[in-house]
Amino acid sequence: MPISTTFNVTRSPLRLLSLHTPNLNSPQSLSLTPSKPSILSLSLTHSPHSPLLIAFSSNAAATNSEINTEFSHAGGVGDDGGNSGGGGGGDGDGGNEGNDDKNRRKNKEEALIALAEAGRSLESLPKDLRFAIEDGRIPASIVLRYFNLEKSKFISWLMKFGGFKERLLADDLFLAKLGMECGVGVFTKTAAEYERRRENFFNEIEIVCADVAMAIIADFMLVYLPAPTVSLRPPIALNAGRLAKFFHLCPDNAFQVALPGTSFSLLQRIGAIVRNGAKLFAVGTTSSLVGTVMTNAFINARKAVDPSAVVEVENVPILSTCVAYGVYMAVSSNLRYQVVAGVIEQRFLEPLLHQHKLILSALCFAVRTGNTFLGSLLWVDYARFIGIQKAQDLE
Repeated sequence: MPISTTFNVTRSPLRLLSLHTPNLNSPQSLSLTPSKPSILSLSLTHSPHSPLLIAFSSNAAATNSEINTEFSHAGGVGDDGGNSGGGGGGDGDGGNEGNDDKNRRKNKEEALIALAEAGRSLESLPKDLRFAIEDGRIPASIVLRYFNLEKSKFISWLMKFGGFKERLLADDLFLAKLGMECGVGVFTKTAAEYERRRENFFNEIEIVCADVAMAIIADFMLVYLPAPTVSLRPPIALNAGRLAKFFHLCPDNAFQVALPGTSFSLLQRIGAIVRNGAKLFAVGTTSSLVGTVMTNAFINARKAVDPSAVVEVENVPILSTCVAYGVYMAVSSNLRYQVVAGVIEQRFLEPLLHQHKLILSALCFAVRTGNTFLGSLLWVDYARFIGIQKAQDLE
């Protein structure tokens, strides 16, 4: 396999260059000691079965020498062709890492330029944002978005909370979407409950109230948790467990677009679904607990006022309802909101309408309203399917 190598030595002399091929049958070695800085070109051909080792050594005077090395080699043939192919796969991974490093250097340079143009210094930024810039994890566009957002006193105060900051930097319409979801949640949930229950709507009003109460608590988290983010989190502790390190590197949305200098593997994106599912299970269980307790309180109050209602409405089972709603949010709600935020909005609507914020907001409102209404219908069907809610069929 022919090898060609070029060495550029500057500022101080290269004291020793040693090349050898550790072949037990035919050992080969070459040692050169230039007396002054020079450019050296070497060409070496050796057996394809013996690897090439290159060693550099220098004395203290040559510590700061700059040595640029370029290697070129021909691929193997025959049986070695398979080995060359395997090596190519490794080079491909290295190329991706190299691209990430290059993008990070570019991000840092552009971010520092943006800071200089804005008359700001790194010290004037929050600690997490400053470290992210120094690490090259965010491009100049994110820095400029931060400057625009902090002009609002309310948003500037809100960005003191790391979770809100990460989401606002990734999506400047995040607060609008949060307001949409929570604002229309009560109305769409109520409409969906009426659509499914119709004439039994008022007979099951306690259950309807419980569902709406669960919606108020859950809607906020359904927008917050699966929202795409710009990660400003510091590196995880070295003594952290393997599972904690894995989830630390996962995105908040499985489908979100990775910034230049950052990449997510398929396993990490799946991990985002699992992690958010676990969080939403906890949220769903808690909100369902609140809603179920409220339902039973309403039912007991109704019994006290109208004893005839005892036969028509029964207490809702607390444990089974809480677990059922937690599972529903971890699976159905988790997947639907991940797709809405990461695919429909970030990958389709925003690239098309990023300069038309009003139209973009209107379409996001329509998509999220439809998703909320669909979720209400699915919950009623799911609850009845597993038997935690029963329709009141009155003659």
